[in-house]
Amino acid sequence: MGNNKKDKSSKDYVWGYLMISPLVLGLGIFYFYPVFKVFLDSFHEVGAFNRSKWAGLANYQKMFSDPVMWEALGNTFKYVLIIVPCTIVLALVLACFLNMGIKGRSALRVIYFIPAITMGAAVAMIWRWMYNGDYGILNFILNKIGVDSIQFLSNPHTALAAISVVAIWSNVGYNMIILLAGIQGISKSYYEAAAIDGANKRKQFFHITIPLVTPTLFFVTITSLISTFQTFDTIYMMVDKKNLAMEGTQSMVVYFYRNAFEYSKKGYASALAVLLFLIIMIVTAIQMKLQKKWVNYE
Repeated sequence: MGNNKKDKSSKDYVWGYLMISPLVLGLGIFYFYPVFKVFLDSFHEVGAFNRSKWAGLANYQKMFSDPVMWEALGNTFKYVLIIVPCTIVLALVLACFLNMGIKGRSALRVIYFIPAITMGAAVAMIWRWMYNGDYGILNFILNKIGVDSIQFLSNPHTALAAISVVAIWSNVGYNMIILLAGIQGISKSYYEAAAIDGANKRKQFFHITIPLVTPTLFFVTITSLISTFQTFDTIYMMVDKKNLAMEGTQSMVVYFYRNAFEYSKKGYASALAVLLFLIIMIVTAIQMKLQKKWVNYE
């Protein structure tokens, strides 16, 4: 009897491992191996045709003395500081608005969510046409009200902000849906009790909605930080290589891409990727530590 149970348990383990083996294999090939390869390449000089030569810490020494890298890193943090707070605040406002009993809210949810499911390249091209200094619709409107045309994407002083607007517009719909689900999960009894005690809508928002939606806010914050640190397609599609604003707008991922595929410096590009990975990991770890002080799971 004991042997039968042991045999059955062994078979269950075998079938369990067989069921998860395709997923483990896929993760190993497409995730773990590339991470290991990038880390390994960061200690090599990898040129054209993947010719590799041991370089030790030379790529990291070059990276920390590279002014373009520091500018790209600074641009990345600027994107994070602009895009993440604006996206979360707008998404929360829209989620609260769509949670009200207004007409056509289902259609509005779809409209706000469309940018989140649209290809990033398509979004970037449409906004690039809108920003065009000669025939873009934004400058057409400005000219109609007597304002001179603005070179949104070629002016180093406006390009980063223009790209940030596109990123916010693209991401706010997804975060809105997540926050809306969190708000709708709050029991109405809290609001009814607060209304009986004389709390107005503003007090209900700050003392009920915000505290009880903090787990969802935490999730949205983490995912927004990670995705913004990896900003690439919007910048690459909207700003030309020869554009004067390129160095003032390129992120770490754009600089990584240019080194890896334009300059054929894959070893140096791998060192950039490792640095960005460590930054994201540290920022995420800090967020996980701080969430104990402001996230309410009750």
